[in-house]
Amino acid sequence: FWQELLSTDSFRIYTNQDVLGVELAGALKNVVAIAAGICDGIGYGDNTKAAVITRGIAEITRLGKVMGAHPMTFAGLSGLGDLFATAGSQHSRNRWAGEQLGKGRSYDEICGSTRMVVEGFNTAAAALNLAQTHAVEMPLTEKVNEIMEGRCSPSAAVVSLMRRELVREIEPDFL
Repeated sequence: FWQELLSTDSFRIYTNQDVLGVELAGALKNVVAIAAGICDGIGYGDNTKAAVITRGIAEITRLGKVMGAHPMTFAGLSGLGDLFATAGSQHSRNRWAGEQLGKGRSYDEICGSTRMVVEGFNTAAAALNLAQTHAVEMPLTEKVNEIMEGRCSPSAAVVSLMRRELVREIEPDFL
């Protein structure tokens, strides 16, 4: 009903029955956008940011899958579509906050200097709790939390991520 009612020649509506996946993607993409912003703040280029976004969607998908979401939801508009818009936009609050972290500003400085809501800050801790509860590896989310808490510098986080054990890009049981 809503799809037909709201779709126009310039605005197309898609539906998705995977409510859990859509909700998780919508929330967790903000954490990945913070990580992408950290890349901007440090001064890394587009290839590094693309790798962070790609690995971030893999993290989100792993968590979503164990929680009962359909993995392909994260490859759709509510997953990659929303993530690309958020992580790539100069208007994104989450990407901006990550950029500030990457430039060396603290979580407290950022929160104290803006009236904007940076959803990814609260979501990062919640995502890490979910990951631990479900025994899912989320290294980017973990590092974003460590940077926010002042336990790790952005550059040390990058070194730590690059020194992780080498793995396959796609696990055999991904889908």
